[in-house]
This record gives sequence, structure tokens and C-alpha cells, in this order.
Amino acid sequence: MARKRFAIELGYAADLHGEDMTKAAVRAVRDAVSRICLCGIVEICGRDKFQGVYVHADIAVPFPDEVDQEAVLASIPIGETSLNMTEGGLSVPGIEVPCFAPGVSNIVVACAALTISIEMELSDAGI
Repeated sequence: MARKRFAIELGYAADLHGEDMTKAAVRAVRDAVSRICLCGIVEICGRDKFQGVYVHADIAVPFPDEVDQEAVLASIPIGETSLNMTEGGLSVPGIEVPCFAPGVSNIVVACAALTISIEMELSDAGI
């Protein structure tokens, strides 16, 4: 068996109030998921379910150590999952809205890249 890339989708999202890295990262993953259609896995590969599907997420946020990685992985709806966090994204001045997050004013943006791979027989993978 060989793992072959099937699709890559990008997502972007922000937390406008609270500087919550996890919230921005989860929203970026959901943004990517909302725009990708993986019907080809079933139709081309002849699978009746998403078996043998692997989803790797690369996420960039200003402070990756503050991300709840389990929450991000839980936002990926199918497959065996893995995650790589890196410093990036964006943090820009916003406005403080005390009822949402007192003392917090920055907007944080997360970027996500989801790589979907499938397990294929060696003969089907061109090997």
C-alpha cells in the first residue's frame, strides 16, 4: 500500500475578539473543509466509505503554543488526522469590546492547509 495525495485545500479565519488562537485555528480548518468536495475518493477509487483517508493539517497562527491541538484535530470530520502547528498568521490591532473579552483588542488570523491523502494498492498508485 502507498499513500498518495488526493487534494489540498486552504482555509483562513480570525478571532475578532479574544485573541483566541484555538478558535481562529478551528475556524480556518472549518473554512477549508467547507470548500472541498471529496466525492472523487468514492467515485474514482471505488470506496464505499472514507476508509484509508488521511488528513494532515498545517496551521499557522501568531502563537502556536497557545492552540489546543486536540480541538483542531476534532474539527476535521473524516480520516486519520495529523497536525503541524507553526508560527505565522497575523495579529493586528482591533478594538476592545469589554463584553466579549475585557482588556483584549487584537484580531488574530489563522491560515490552514489541509492535505488529503488516500491509501492505494501499489498497482493503483503507479508504483
